[in-house]
Amino acid sequence: MVLGTTSGAGKSWLATALCRWYARQGLKVAPYKAQNMSNNARVVPGLDNRMGEIGSAQYFQALAARRVPEVRMNPVLLKPEADTQSQVVVLGEVDAALAHLPWRERSALLGPRAEGALHELMTENDVVVIEGAGSPAEINLAANDYVNLGTARAARAACLLVADIDRGGAFAHLYGTHQLIPPDVRALLRGFVLNRFRGDAALLSPGPEQLQALTGVPTVATLPMWRGHGLPEEDGVFDDATTGAGLHIAVVAYPRISNLDEFQPLRQLTGVRLSWARTPQDLRGADWIILPGSKSTAADLAWLRAQKLDAAINAHTGPILGICGGLQMLGEALIDTEGVDGNAPGLGLLPLVTVFAREKLLLDTAVRFGTLDGPWGVLADVSARGYEIRHGRTRAHPAFEPPRVALRNASGEAIGWQAGRVLGIYAHGLFEQPAVLQALFSQHVKPLDAVFDGLADFIDLHFKPGALADLLS
Repeated sequence: MVLGTTSGAGKSWLATALCRWYARQGLKVAPYKAQNMSNNARVVPGLDNRMGEIGSAQYFQALAARRVPEVRMNPVLLKPEADTQSQVVVLGEVDAALAHLPWRERSALLGPRAEGALHELMTENDVVVIEGAGSPAEINLAANDYVNLGTARAARAACLLVADIDRGGAFAHLYGTHQLIPPDVRALLRGFVLNRFRGDAALLSPGPEQLQALTGVPTVATLPMWRGHGLPEEDGVFDDATTGAGLHIAVVAYPRISNLDEFQPLRQLTGVRLSWARTPQDLRGADWIILPGSKSTAADLAWLRAQKLDAAINAHTGPILGICGGLQMLGEALIDTEGVDGNAPGLGLLPLVTVFAREKLLLDTAVRFGTLDGPWGVLADVSARGYEIRHGRTRAHPAFEPPRVALRNASGEAIGWQAGRVLGIYAHGLFEQPAVLQALFSQHVKPLDAVFDGLADFIDLHFKPGALADLLS
């Protein structure tokens, strides 16, 4: 189990690396995270032959483990819709009733369901690589913490505790966390990991030795800073935009942005600069504008207008791409009779109307572009795979000339439309598809499988010899 002293310490990528490392030893490996809080989600096989959704981090960890991702690997997913409200997804499916329960009461109901999935995975696999959430030392939450403390106990897991040394105070974070977690979980700690170290590792001495004298826990790895590993960050790539000359792509970063991980391949392209736009000034000089997915389309559209980004987007003369919630914003209107998202006028750049349905549509499908023109003409007849996660159902506005159908899924349903420079699509994940990158940029990026191997090589090099194998004993 990979625990962290804080959120963002590096749990997700380390768990991904461990999944591939153990899989390369010939072991049957599965990832697991009892509860994830993220609007980055993927569509995977669910219960009773239905599709479900899990956090993107566990999706990538499953691929690293050379397994088909499925809902038991992340049995609880919280998708923030507002500062004090989240959609609750249990074993891949939305449970609206749980979203309205107080946190402690809800945790008491969710814990047993998450633990059941854990035990099933433990029975079926040689190794389960578990990712914690936040910190296990939140003493105000300890009595109801099924995600860290409860999971460690249920699995009797060999635990690593990771600290981000680049933030400073890593030894205090490790020691303080060690002291604050309950004694039975403290006894499960097998090693400390210092992540994102820059400089001469010899300068750390005698810190690790002193920490071991205080806690009895050795420091089993000092991992150098590595920005270009190629794996998306669990919560997106917000303030780590790329720089340089070339094609400038600006992604509008509204407050409830979702599925940011799908833009990771753009960060690896030569001659492409990716940035995040929160003001009209951020859009100046952009060649492309992308409106990404949103967990609350109407609220993010209101924010966009309050920032006066609507005028800047309408004035943009280059290509504009809307994905899922971004597509909905580009239309004429959002209509919500079910209380799912909200009503709002759209930006009016595509002659479409979106009606929100109570049931969420989840689909992993083959897609094919139709005949396109202008800046999007290079995508004509390109086939790829994509996934859909949406409440919206979008159709042409009856009072306008219908737009060009740009994209269809495997069942033939229209899920993309073009009007001149503006393209809106419901399919997520297309930038991860080699055919799409080749058509748009005449480039390929490192395949995910090579990224996973690189992560495994990295930890194999920097963990103490034998430490990874010893965690299984």
